[in-house]
Amino acid sequence: MELLAHAKLNLTLDVLGCRPDGYHDLRMVMQSITLADNLTIHPSQGERTQVRCNFSFLPNGDQNLAAKAARCFYQALGRSAPPLDIRIQKRIPVCAGMAGGSTDAAAVLRGLNQQEGLPFSPAQLAQVGEAVGADVPYCVLGGTALAEGRGELLTPLPTLPKCFVVVCKPDFSISTPELFGRVDSVKLHHHPDTSGMLAALQQGDLPGVARRMYNVFEDVLPARQAVQVTEIKQTLIHFGALGATMSGTGPTAFGLFTQRSDAEAARAALAVDYSDVLLVQTADPIWT
Repeated sequence: MELLAHAKLNLTLDVLGCRPDGYHDLRMVMQSITLADNLTIHPSQGERTQVRCNFSFLPNGDQNLAAKAARCFYQALGRSAPPLDIRIQKRIPVCAGMAGGSTDAAAVLRGLNQQEGLPFSPAQLAQVGEAVGADVPYCVLGGTALAEGRGELLTPLPTLPKCFVVVCKPDFSISTPELFGRVDSVKLHHHPDTSGMLAALQQGDLPGVARRMYNVFEDVLPARQAVQVTEIKQTLIHFGALGATMSGTGPTAFGLFTQRSDAEAARAALAVDYSDVLLVQTADPIWT
């Protein structure tokens, strides 16, 4: 079985506050893109599920979200999980704020659901994904969606008008717990115009969407990292992006373009200084 696992981007990301369970209430507009990992799933002759990946530093056993997804799927079916051989060809940068691990897990859920004769509806499969990770329910469904709660409460939105996306990951990683700690320690003065974003999507207004892209985590980045993310965004805007922001807890920044030629020029300019620079497009929902 061969599967695609699409990356996600945050058009908006807002942190509303702490929850009693120690997590945070979020409000985010999410978008999937054509950048994707390739997965294959085979029965295994071994005693447990193994995950093999072209990135050797990623975990290859139960700690990998893809293996956890298989275990959670069969738990939801009320059966023991058979040993599987899951192979992942990573194309999504790691620790980039694009749900690379979560989307691989979601692809495993979709693949096993198909293999077992579709015992779960899309909504039910997304609910199974909650036990795997907060971004997994969204990644099961894909497309354009409002995600609330920890990210598991999903509302499908009108599809973002087709456009080109230049994605650039700086050569550093960001600690997600550290950023949440920084958000908790300050008063956020700016928040995304989520209502305006939803209205722009309803109207199919791509420039209106781009103008409203905003991520509160940009306001609490460490100074040196904030400079790089800002410089990437400025380069994207300089070459014609309608808007630019950071995805997730970063450090990836991206811009939306209507013209391929502008997007190609931006990609080429950023590639002089950064190794992870990609020109992709927006992707439709996996289920409609």
